[in-house]
Amino acid sequence: MSELKMPELNSVLVAGNLTKDPVFRETSNKTPVVNFSIAANRKYKDSSNQWQEDVCYVGVVAWNKLAESCKDRLKKGSAVLIEGELQSRTWKTEDGQKRSIVEIKAKRIQFLNKLSKSSQNGQKNNEESSVVEDDTNIEETSFNKFLTDEEANLINNND
Repeated sequence: MSELKMPELNSVLVAGNLTKDPVFRETSNKTPVVNFSIAANRKYKDSSNQWQEDVCYVGVVAWNKLAESCKDRLKKGSAVLIEGELQSRTWKTEDGQKRSIVEIKAKRIQFLNKLSKSSQNGQKNNEESSVVEDDTNIEETSFNKFLTDEEANLINNND
């Protein structure tokens, strides 16, 4: 039997809204990290042709510059588009129980909400969405945004 070579691909692209405020911390060596979860909705028609909605809750972790940007820009309800990879981690609780989780390690986050006047800090357009990338392992890429400004504005105007 011949060996089947599986491609090494681990890529996730998901849009959703934060379910609560992000939790920002620094590791013991002062590396910024933020954790949050999003609710990604999917609408579909059931067997009786009625619209239904399914919600998937996904944990997200971001590091370094990306974490700093999230701390300043995100809160409960914020709309984001996240590109990253799935990762699993395991830890022990205080009572010795072993826990594990699968979450998205963010590589890029596009903030889809309009900027509030207090957070603009001199930015020209308060309707811009922006993309922030993880600065630890950035590969050269031909695109710098997930959505065009027109697409992001359509999303924002439907809120």
